[in-house]
Amino acid sequence: MGGVEKTRGGGAERATSRDVARLAGVSHTAVSFVFNGRAQGNLSTETQEKIRKAAEQLGYRPNAVARGLRRRRTAVIGLVTDEIATSPFAGRLLRGAMDMAWSSEHLVLTVDSRQDPVAEDAAVAELLDRRVDGIIYAALSLRRARVPEGLHHTFAVLANCLPEDGSLPAVIPAERAGGRSAARVLLDAGHRRVALVGGLDDIATTERLRGFRDALRTVGLTAEKDWIVRTGGEISAGYQGALRLLDGVPAHRRPTGIVCYNDRVAAGVLHGAARLGLDVPAELSVVGYDDQEHMAAFLSPPLTTVALPHRAMGETAVRLLLDAIDSGTAPPLTTRRLECPVVTRGSVGPAPSP
Repeated sequence: MGGVEKTRGGGAERATSRDVARLAGVSHTAVSFVFNGRAQGNLSTETQEKIRKAAEQLGYRPNAVARGLRRRRTAVIGLVTDEIATSPFAGRLLRGAMDMAWSSEHLVLTVDSRQDPVAEDAAVAELLDRRVDGIIYAALSLRRARVPEGLHHTFAVLANCLPEDGSLPAVIPAERAGGRSAARVLLDAGHRRVALVGGLDDIATTERLRGFRDALRTVGLTAEKDWIVRTGGEISAGYQGALRLLDGVPAHRRPTGIVCYNDRVAAGVLHGAARLGLDVPAELSVVGYDDQEHMAAFLSPPLTTVALPHRAMGETAVRLLLDAIDSGTAPPLTTRRLECPVVTRGSVGPAPSP
């Protein structure tokens, strides 16, 4: 049997389920059973395999829109973001969401609002008009977010943010545990003079600092007040913090390990250490946070850091949404905190001898 190909306007026409039926020598109903999940008990395994081979030969793809209409679904998920499209982490979260959706035969329609509440409300309303099956609202950085009104009229999950009114489920990083892990990297390497540099007036800073203090307490230490240096979140903040802690301080009185608010701050600390002639990691160990793509692995030395689970947040948010859509009930009103794993590279070494 030859393949089915039609032409219209000079181009190849997309194969249909009727083309598959003709090639496989079966009824159109049999093809529908296979691609609508109703083959079990209605068709033999041999017939199902014959239909799938014919579909593969023709390059046939089931019409998701038509199936969605039959199930009163569109097989499309909306994703509204604040400023995440400008973030180096956007790709990971979006890839996680899109891959998880695609594996369940859904597409993701993304709209970026640039943190404009009016634009957010309009984006959600537009997605609802397009009859998406559900909506994810994702934030650039962990914060308490105003929930666009329209999210209460569909299945919805927040990613990397918490609802101000507690009205929706959320998927966020386990920041306090991440702060503990960052400090533990240094403590496990024998460091006992440990400082923290950088930080903003945000949830992540508060939670990571709590985790940092937790870890120190496990070895009987209390963070020295002067060694918690809240300078901001940029490279310049790390540089300033490093000079404040290390410049002109005798070796036996300065920290041997520094946990940084993020990888940009860590880059500044490395720059400050280089200016002061300190070898990393022989004289000073540095731990970052975020595992920023195209940065952390390319610093000198490559940065040991704690990774934010952006891809996993995208995957988990979609999975929660699809479970709700399939069951027809709202997702559980809970906050899921995902592990922030340590990525070991070259910026941490054993504590130097006293």
